[in-house]
Amino acid sequence: MSLIKQNILTENGITYYPVLIVGAGASGIAMGCRLKEVLGFDQFRIFEKYSGIGGTWHINRYPGIGCDIPAVFYSFSFCQNTKWSEFYPYGPEILRYLHDVCEKYKICDKIQLNTSVTEAKWLKDEELWEVTLLHWAPGTGDLCEEDLQKRMLEQGKHSIFLRQETVKAKVLLSAVGGLTATKSFPEKVPGKESFQGDIFHSAKWNYKVDLNGKNVIVVGTGCSAAQFVPLLTKAPYNAKSVTQLMRSPPWTIPRPPAPLGAENWKDWGPLARLAAPLLSKILRAVVFLNSELDYMRVFGGGEEYTAKQRAKIGSLLVDHMRSVVPKKYHEMLTPDYEVGCKRRIFDAGWLESLNDPKIDLTTQPLTSIQPHGVTLGPGRCYPKMEKSDSTVSTDEIQLPADTIILANGFDVTNWLLPMKVTGVDGKSIHDVWDERGGPQAYMGTAMDGFPNFFIIFGPNTATGHSSVLLATENMVSYALKLIAPIIRGDATKVEVKKEAELAWTADIQAKLVNSVFQAGGCSNWYKTANGWNSVAYPYSQFWFSYLCMFPTWKDWNYSLTRKGMVKREGKKIFKYLIILGLILTAYRTKQSGFSYSSIIGSSREVAKAAVEKSIQWLELIKSRI
Repeated sequence: MSLIKQNILTENGITYYPVLIVGAGASGIAMGCRLKEVLGFDQFRIFEKYSGIGGTWHINRYPGIGCDIPAVFYSFSFCQNTKWSEFYPYGPEILRYLHDVCEKYKICDKIQLNTSVTEAKWLKDEELWEVTLLHWAPGTGDLCEEDLQKRMLEQGKHSIFLRQETVKAKVLLSAVGGLTATKSFPEKVPGKESFQGDIFHSAKWNYKVDLNGKNVIVVGTGCSAAQFVPLLTKAPYNAKSVTQLMRSPPWTIPRPPAPLGAENWKDWGPLARLAAPLLSKILRAVVFLNSELDYMRVFGGGEEYTAKQRAKIGSLLVDHMRSVVPKKYHEMLTPDYEVGCKRRIFDAGWLESLNDPKIDLTTQPLTSIQPHGVTLGPGRCYPKMEKSDSTVSTDEIQLPADTIILANGFDVTNWLLPMKVTGVDGKSIHDVWDERGGPQAYMGTAMDGFPNFFIIFGPNTATGHSSVLLATENMVSYALKLIAPIIRGDATKVEVKKEAELAWTADIQAKLVNSVFQAGGCSNWYKTANGWNSVAYPYSQFWFSYLCMFPTWKDWNYSLTRKGMVKREGKKIFKYLIILGLILTAYRTKQSGFSYSSIIGSSREVAKAAVEKSIQWLELIKSRI
């Protein structure tokens, strides 16, 4: 029976969804849109913990948030936006774009907000996923862990969680993003409880906090901090001082300018793309090719070649940095690791902001917190203390502090948490990962023992050079190809073979060993505590796109329905009859002498006979199944 024809309720009253998608960020939105457009299927539901769609673009609202790659490349190929106001758009415009995509493809009614998936269990006898949903009080899913605990203590558990529900699904797709689970406050730093000011993470920006005339401490120098720090001393924030704490310097690349310049692009770009839609496609292709060239230079052009290129690029970037920032920062902003080992910053103003007398950068560690201040040092995080000729200070200093902003990144290695996924053998996917060394998935998408379960943008799918949306779209297209037989009623389940998953993971991890991600001389968020890299994809996005376009079907096991078996056997018979027909055609042609017309006539007769025979065989098979 086709999934679309099954009842919405099971026998015991549990709601049934043919396809259930976890997360309404870019990945979940893309999956919903493509299910409708490619497969013509609309019997799905998207569950989202937050109070709005957009994932990282919904929850991250810090000042200056934006995209560090051109908008033409940070958008779906199936829904290009010709009206971007900026070459590098800001967060609110990207969020508006995602809303527009949902409206265009009419999937808004398929999204259920304030609802998270806490557990999924495969029911072997029913060949369904049993999914546990948690319904949140509106907006509480957006709160950080600290605020949740505070609210629970003050107002009780029912002020956060409304109810729990169990549903069932044939296909389960996880589109949970990585840049949403924030890292916590450094546990080793004492005094947090005594602090009289405000502490919040940049991803959970608290706009109720007035920074006007305040002394601000920023912990971290990643991509987010590079976007908001330059704005804090300016209107409307007007901070009195900003002290930014850095453990090690990032490689900072000047962001490539927009064609014709930022102002001209803002004025004429949308009009030009609207008048000539092909322009957007050309620009997208140019940006993609340039990103693949970047991959060849920094990541995958051969160890000797890329090492030379990284050294060359590093020298140019150091020269650029020294031409922009004050001399006192030259040493601490010169990385001692290779370009590409950490996520690079495509800078639009951070280095320049270090000339602001109200902004100070230091590598001294945060050692304690007082009610109205912090202590830095003694010591330093960078350069290493063993560097005896360093001029970077190691003295202990006391600084006034009214607000502490954490920009210390996200926990991207704890995949799928807090969702628990239990497979065929009763083991959770996290237990399987622990047994095999770390988080992994075939094509970053599937695990053996977990049929009909797919991860969109899963382990080892992040690149250091390309668009997240491109990788997402590739995986969505890949998953659609795999679940299509289930949607059509030709199969009841699909599962990747264990040997295929192990081989894929072994290849990825072997390739990473000598990559700049592992051997580049830095500490990064790609790796877990035991050194397992579950984040980075070591090959080009061009190659990954190819793999997603043409699945290796022998790596998958399908459980076919009667309808599916008829189709499969019919295809085999038809193929054999065509081959037989070609052989007979060649034989008859040889017997009767060469003649073009005789070949055509004979081919038509044989083809007709082959089709008639195929129909007879199909009817016979159907009657016996």
